[in-house]
Amino acid sequence: MTTRQQAQDLLRRIGTQPDEAIDLAEAALALAVLERPDADAEVCRRHLAELAEAVGAEAGDAPALEARTGALRTVLVERYGYRGDQLTYDDIRNANLISVVERRKGLPVAIGILFIHAARAQGWEVEGLNFPGHFLIRLEAMGERAIIDPFDEGRPRGPHELRDLLKVAAGLDAELTPEHYQPVGNRDILLRLQNNLKLRFMKGERVDKAAEIVDGMLLFAPDEPTLWREAGLLHAHAGNLDAAVTALETFIALSQNETLKHQTALLLQQLRSKLN
Repeated sequence: MTTRQQAQDLLRRIGTQPDEAIDLAEAALALAVLERPDADAEVCRRHLAELAEAVGAEAGDAPALEARTGALRTVLVERYGYRGDQLTYDDIRNANLISVVERRKGLPVAIGILFIHAARAQGWEVEGLNFPGHFLIRLEAMGERAIIDPFDEGRPRGPHELRDLLKVAAGLDAELTPEHYQPVGNRDILLRLQNNLKLRFMKGERVDKAAEIVDGMLLFAPDEPTLWREAGLLHAHAGNLDAAVTALETFIALSQNETLKHQTALLLQQLRSKLN
C-alpha cells in the first residue's frame, strides 16, 4: 500500500471486514496516504514494526500490568519522544499518522493508535475507550486494568483525573458514568481520528476538504447512514451536486430515521431540480 489508489482499495476492503479483523495502524496509515499521497508510507510502516519490536524487547515475558505499561512508556515516550501536541493542537498534521510519526507528536487518538498497535503486537489486551473529547486507552493484564493517556506521555489516569478531564470536555456538571469506560471498536477509533480532520477543515471553511475526508470515512464505514447524509450536505454546500445526490440517495436507502429521510427527500428534490 504505497499509492493513493492502493490506500483506497485497502480501505474499501476494510469496509467489508468485521471490526475485530481491522489492522488499526495499517488502516490509519492508509488514511494518511489519502491526505499525503507523495509521502513514503513504507518508512512509516517500518517505524511501526520498530515500535512493536522494541516494546516486546523491553517488556520481555513480564505478565504484570505495570511492566507492560512501563514498556510502552519507555519505548514510545522516552526512546522515541512521542508527545501530545499542546502548542499547535489544531494543526491538521496531528491527525495524520505519517505526519505524527515524522513529528513525534499529535492528537490523543493518533498517538493512541501507536500505543494500541505496539501493545497488540505483543498479544496484549488493549482497547480504546468511549471517553468524550480526549482519547484514552485501557490495558489489562492478570486481572488488573490501567487507563492511560497517550497524549500525556502514557501516564495512568485515576478516577479524579478522569473526572477533571470529563469536566473540561463536557462541562462542569458532567460526572463519570459507566458509559465513559465502554470500549470502542477499531472502526470507531478510525472515525474519531478522521472526525478531527473534518472538523478542522470545516473550521477553516474548507468544505471541499471536509467532504473529501467524509468520502474517505465512507470507504471503511459504508454502512453508516449519518456519514452518507453528512457527505451529501457537504458536497451540496461545495457545489458538487452529482456527488450530493448520490450520497443523499444512499442515506435514504440505509436510514431508519423517518423524519430525517423525509427532510432529505425534500432536499433531494431541490438538488435534482438544479441538475435538470
